[in-house]
Amino acid sequence: MAISRRSLLGAAALSLSVVVGSPLTASAQETIKVGILHSLSGTMAISETTLKDAMLMLIEEQNKKGGLLGKKLEPVVVDPASNWPLFAEKARELISQKKVAAVFGAWTSVSRKSVLPVFKELNSVLFYPVQYEGEESERNVFYTGAAPNQQAIPAVDYLMSKDGGSVKRWVLAGTDYVYPRTTNKILAAYLKAKGVKDEDIMINYTPFGHSDWQTIVSDIKKFGSAGKKTAVVSTINGDANVPFYKELANKGISATDIPVIAFSVGEEELAGIDTSNLVGHLAAWNYFQSVENDANTAFIKKWKAFTKSPKRVSNDPMEAHYIGFNMWVKAVEKAGTTDPDKVIDAIIGVEVPNLTGGTSKMLPNHHITKPVLIGEILETGQFDVVWKTKGLVAGDAWSDFLPGSKDLIGDWAGKKCGNFNTKTSKCGAS
Repeated sequence: MAISRRSLLGAAALSLSVVVGSPLTASAQETIKVGILHSLSGTMAISETTLKDAMLMLIEEQNKKGGLLGKKLEPVVVDPASNWPLFAEKARELISQKKVAAVFGAWTSVSRKSVLPVFKELNSVLFYPVQYEGEESERNVFYTGAAPNQQAIPAVDYLMSKDGGSVKRWVLAGTDYVYPRTTNKILAAYLKAKGVKDEDIMINYTPFGHSDWQTIVSDIKKFGSAGKKTAVVSTINGDANVPFYKELANKGISATDIPVIAFSVGEEELAGIDTSNLVGHLAAWNYFQSVENDANTAFIKKWKAFTKSPKRVSNDPMEAHYIGFNMWVKAVEKAGTTDPDKVIDAIIGVEVPNLTGGTSKMLPNHHITKPVLIGEILETGQFDVVWKTKGLVAGDAWSDFLPGSKDLIGDWAGKKCGNFNTKTSKCGAS
């Protein structure tokens, strides 16, 4: 299948743990090692392989600038192979054996949840570059992807608006794991607070790699035939997206009939597949390759040169790594060391350029500020930005729409707590 063009070919030749881009004689004292923890095989390789490549490019660019603290950066790549327990094993290998200073990686929330105990136990730092369900603020994790208030909530607001079609009925379709389930729990609560009735909300979950969509899409078509404008909010992850969109087309469901707004489909997932049946469907991200400004133009040019392929695309999680990596570099320079404790303290308030024409700032809750954009899929596999926020949105670690979360904040600067209860003034959500 065309979608796995680079993912599977590259993964077949790659060992599960390799050191990339440094002389064999280099010692730990001569370099600063940077861990890259992304699936290069399995169902998530379609999304994660390009993030490994992006990190290699960022490290190479930093080394061209002279490295960090007078040392070259040395990337260490491992392949957790879309196997959630293996993520924890590979994280431990990176930190304990390879002695990396920081780790950039994971995609799914289940993989992040898998590695979290390892980072806490070994006191290392993880930069997590993908949109997620929120409900978390950990000292050892920096969330450079979108929280629900930076993607899911604005997406629903757009679809409810006149410009978005004044949607009245909602299909919340997701892959069966923590991110879609928690995000949909938040969205269902938000929709009901907006006056949407239970009978106008349909929720469906499927396994990773799901391929038989005939019955589900038939149910969606039937649900959308009640005379009310209907949309699908998709938290479907990985390669299951391809047969899902194909079945929509097979059933004659166009973006005009029942638009799909996706949170995990971007330029990389669309590259190399027939997008003619996807035209007009939507995605909500904080970055699109089609954004026009000097910073993004320069980044895309470097990316195509680094990959030696004019067809390679950029996407939102790549920008999140771009932001997170530059924040880490700036924090290390500020602290004068890669020591995790000092970097964790130094990074709060650090501000770096993003690729949408502004800057992003690390907040005390370990989330960042980001713009929100809605893009419409074009036949080229790119996106036409049809809506965006007027300014930056601060990532909210805890949802305002869940009873157990609305009083919580993350504050690792003042409170030294990730779930401080503003009503009880206690840490630990008690």
